Amino acid sequence: MKLYTKTGDQGQTGLIGGRVEAYGTLDEANSLIGLAQANLRQHGELFQDVLSELMVIQHELFDCGGDLAAVKPPKEGKLTEESVTTLEKRMDVYVEEAAPLTKFILPGGQEGAALLHVARTVVRRAERHIVTLAKQEEIPAFTLTYVNRLSDYLFAVARIVNHRLGEADVEYERSADVFRSK
Repeated sequence: MKLYTKTGDQGQTGLIGGRVEAYGTLDEANSLIGLAQANLRQHGELFQDVLSELMVIQHELFDCGGDLAAVKPPKEGKLTEESVTTLEKRMDVYVEEAAPLTKFILPGGQEGAALLHVARTVVRRAERHIVTLAKQEEIPAFTLTYVNRLSDYLFAVARIVNHRLGEADVEYERSADVFRSK
């Protein structure tokens, strides 16, 4: 098996335009999530729940990227409403576990958390590419919703990493109260 196809030699990797930006950025986010996982494994069992979830998410990002890369993307992609709901449920658990949040926080803290914040911003960039793509052509049903929720999930998980390792969030000094409690 050869790892190279030579189709990218003239700038025609897979497909051109917005699709490449969208699924290429998802691939970048997936790699950053892998890097965050490598860091979190150093903490033993403390992050087993997070590591299991991140592994599922890596597979889902491949599904999402594959759906976007298809010459004729399927109307119903591999991601489902359940994929989105699962992220929401896990975020709810993490929000309850972490300290209450009312202000914007600075990305950072422990290395694993900082890596998840970087992955989050790359997912946001992918979301912008997908929004642009969706204005030009049809995209699978839950792709955009999933990617939007994923960036929120990564934010929640970055906070949990810091919380479990005893590192407080650093609030943005000039932030007004922007998050409401229930």
